[in-house]
Amino acid sequence: MSYPYQIHSFEQYQSVYEQSITHPEAFWESVAQHFKWQKKWDKILDWNFTEPNVKWFSGGKLNITENALDRHLQENPNGIALIWEPNHPNEKERRFTYSQLHEEVCRFAHVLKNNGVSKGDRVCIYMGMVPELAIALLACARIGAIHSVIFGGFSAHSISDRLHDAKATFVVTCDGAFRGAKEIALKEIVDDALLACDFVQKVIVLTRTRTPVSMIKVRDVWWHDEMKKVSGEQFANFEAEPMDAEDPLFILYTSGSTGKPKGVVHTIGGYMVFTTFSFVNVFQYKPGDVYFCTADIGWVTGHSYIVYAPLCAGATTLMFEGIPTFPDAGRLWDMVDKFRVNILYTAPTALRSLMSYGLEPIVKHDLSSLKVLGSVGEPINEEAWFWFNENIGKGKCPIVDTWWQTETGGILISNLAGITPAKPAFATLPLPGVQPVLVDEQGKEISGVGSGNLCMKFPWPAIIRTTYGDHERCRTNYFTAYPGLYFSGDGCLRDKDGNYRITGRVDDVLNISGHRIGTAEIENAINAHTGVVESAVVGYPHDIKGQGIYAYVIFKDDLDDPDLTRKDIASTVAHIIGAIAKPDKIQFVNSLPKTRSGKIMRRILRKIAEGETGNFGDLTALLDPSVVEQIQNGKLD
Repeated sequence: MSYPYQIHSFEQYQSVYEQSITHPEAFWESVAQHFKWQKKWDKILDWNFTEPNVKWFSGGKLNITENALDRHLQENPNGIALIWEPNHPNEKERRFTYSQLHEEVCRFAHVLKNNGVSKGDRVCIYMGMVPELAIALLACARIGAIHSVIFGGFSAHSISDRLHDAKATFVVTCDGAFRGAKEIALKEIVDDALLACDFVQKVIVLTRTRTPVSMIKVRDVWWHDEMKKVSGEQFANFEAEPMDAEDPLFILYTSGSTGKPKGVVHTIGGYMVFTTFSFVNVFQYKPGDVYFCTADIGWVTGHSYIVYAPLCAGATTLMFEGIPTFPDAGRLWDMVDKFRVNILYTAPTALRSLMSYGLEPIVKHDLSSLKVLGSVGEPINEEAWFWFNENIGKGKCPIVDTWWQTETGGILISNLAGITPAKPAFATLPLPGVQPVLVDEQGKEISGVGSGNLCMKFPWPAIIRTTYGDHERCRTNYFTAYPGLYFSGDGCLRDKDGNYRITGRVDDVLNISGHRIGTAEIENAINAHTGVVESAVVGYPHDIKGQGIYAYVIFKDDLDDPDLTRKDIASTVAHIIGAIAKPDKIQFVNSLPKTRSGKIMRRILRKIAEGETGNFGDLTALLDPSVVEQIQNGKLD
């Protein structure tokens, strides 16, 4: 098997890139024709960034699972599609050939149908990192249902919010999940969420941890019981539902600056074409390579680069249930050694954490199979980049520093492994078909070397189509700041060679361990604590997570035990959002720096959290400038 759209040299990249921006429609048509379509498209592209309205391959009919599974059954039915490594190293891994994965997906597609799921229905999936999670995604896609995966660390409140927003009437979950030394009672959390979601019709429960669970008659059914009803050769196949290229594939919720999560919608055709193209080219995937992405499928990286793109490319994708430090800090390197991993795609947060354990967990493992290393989720700092290069890649593996977002669907800016030059801490060059532009605060384009706000001036096939049930929110979030452009929300600088370096968020969204969380969402959760009057949340540099969460809190009562109150507030946030949103530092203050109109000056709070002792700019607009000094004197180390 070969990839006719794979780039093999820097000169070819330059030529292809020029072609892709000069004749983008012809370029993407040439890529799309290498996929399986039930009916070719009527029009390649229809777009404007005003409404916004973007359609790729309109009128084309396909099912993404025919590209991820069926088309490999002829050439490579016994090739390994998915390897699953369990949380506990003494538990045996599971392997699925393309033929076996196809059968499991078809069987679960029958289960969904048998339980009333139809084309267009929304199915919420709240599971641990088990193979059945990937099977559930693909089965939804096969019958035309829209899946909405919720990360297994989110709370019942967060699940309820997402179920209501998506109007999801079906849930797939597990009794529990293993994550390191922890056991998470997923079904119990779902049950709590459903107290406020009486519209949910069915809950399909997979047995994983054998945690005792409540099973409500009629509503709740066991995965294994339902799968037994679909046995025998006559049920081994499930004809894929014909879908339009612009039909929704999934909704994935991401934090917004308003405090309410927004449901990013990706559609089938463009997402499939772009993510697969980016996977093959960025990682320079070769047939037979073992590819390992350490992300969770609850985030977009897992959707695009554990499930859909690797399988559409006919790859072998490795899926890991646990965490990099359990049972010890050598777990990832043990897996690289055990499975002879060729491509490793992980997060700077994980690398910085593993760096703190020294080299002892690494040296006892054979990492010679590695050919390509990748970074995702946030800009990788130079120290982590060089550590990754020297100690894991042994100076022989190109590192791809990938920049993209939930809203972009796939990688937009990255070096292509061994093809285009790498530069530490730079995402480097845009992929073919991607047209970045830097603008200043007034929207004026910045040419050549400079820094500004990162925007895109032309749609790529996997661009966000809408925010579910609220298209206006999509428009105002991404397309109104700079008319005619998609605004990423990130600051960026460009060097003399055209390389891009992402400098971080310019809005009120934090990047915690590669996961975006809105400050307003955290503030709302803090303010729900019975003793909190008001709060303000900012990010600050964190050695491991990249960004930490610093909360300034006004409390209505005298604090007898500040440390216990901090723990109570953190517990409140964990209950409402999830543990990932717990503040790292909580400073109690008497008041917040506000303008006379009542606006909190977060830039001042951010500078204090970052350790600045002055240079706060003009404070005359503040209602009470003395507040700044009071807060600074009480700063937490």
